[in-house]
Amino acid sequence: MKPKDSHGLAPGPAQPFVRGRFEDLPERPRLAHPYLRCPALDLDLRSRAFGRMRVHVRRHGSGPPLLLVHGLMTSGYSWRYALAGLGARFTCHVPDLPGNGRSEPVLGAPYTPAALAGWLGEVQAALGIRGCACVANSMGGYVAMHLALADAGAFSRLVNVHSPGLPEPRLYALAAVLSLPGAKALLRRLVARDPARWAHRNVHYFDETLKSLEEAREYGAPLSTDAGRRAFSKYLAETMAPRPARAFVAALRERRAAGRPFPVPLLLLYAERDPIVPPRIGEALASLIPDARLVRLARASHFAHVDAVDRFLPPVLEFLEAGARVPPRPA
Repeated sequence: MKPKDSHGLAPGPAQPFVRGRFEDLPERPRLAHPYLRCPALDLDLRSRAFGRMRVHVRRHGSGPPLLLVHGLMTSGYSWRYALAGLGARFTCHVPDLPGNGRSEPVLGAPYTPAALAGWLGEVQAALGIRGCACVANSMGGYVAMHLALADAGAFSRLVNVHSPGLPEPRLYALAAVLSLPGAKALLRRLVARDPARWAHRNVHYFDETLKSLEEAREYGAPLSTDAGRRAFSKYLAETMAPRPARAFVAALRERRAAGRPFPVPLLLLYAERDPIVPPRIGEALASLIPDARLVRLARASHFAHVDAVDRFLPPVLEFLEAGARVPPRPA
């Protein structure tokens, strides 16, 4: 179902990917969503890599469990417009990654893809949903794929929505910049000037009119603390480092050469345009994982679950329902 405004309409952007002024953002988003009203749980998690920490989780819907994993610099809030459609068929479990949303940052931990994948599996175990289906966006999709490779029983099915993860030149450039003396401290100072504005500038939608101060504050809140900013820089420097990306590609190539399928059924969902992660990443992953299904979305962004819900939901629900026992759809 396509989210609608107060007039029952779902208008598209006059020009895609045109960012408006921060000063003109409305207080509330123009499309209603249930996220902030969803039941919340703060897990007291004991993680091997991250130690004891508080993990914020929202729940919505009914049916078989479904894990929703957000990407870099966002939070579980990013799933707000997909919750109605997914929650009609599944019980959605929506955690905030460490140092994002309302989950606390842990600075002494490694923020490598492997460590975060282990953390995600620990969250599943704590929620009692190991073996569930998963839909994961951006960096969250990259981490979820790492977990699937490390633990074939973690997921029943996986939808990867526009993840990075290949050793692209931009990853090497990012690593080189962050390795310069004082670079991480400078980044933290830049973010600290106005975290909400930083979030507004660095989240890109096909339809930028979906943005609001509510969203900017949700994404900016963790960056308003020094610990949150340090966690953010660790994601950039460690999760998105080229070395684990090279190892990830090598593992996929090895499986392909041996004729071994990906551990779980995999849907790759990529927008045809994306200023954050080049759409060619989806093509490259599909070539590395021949048994995966690749779906391309027009008039969507890196965050298709936000700005293209009407096109995002049909292939996702079809894929998920093929592997889950869900109640029959109403006639």
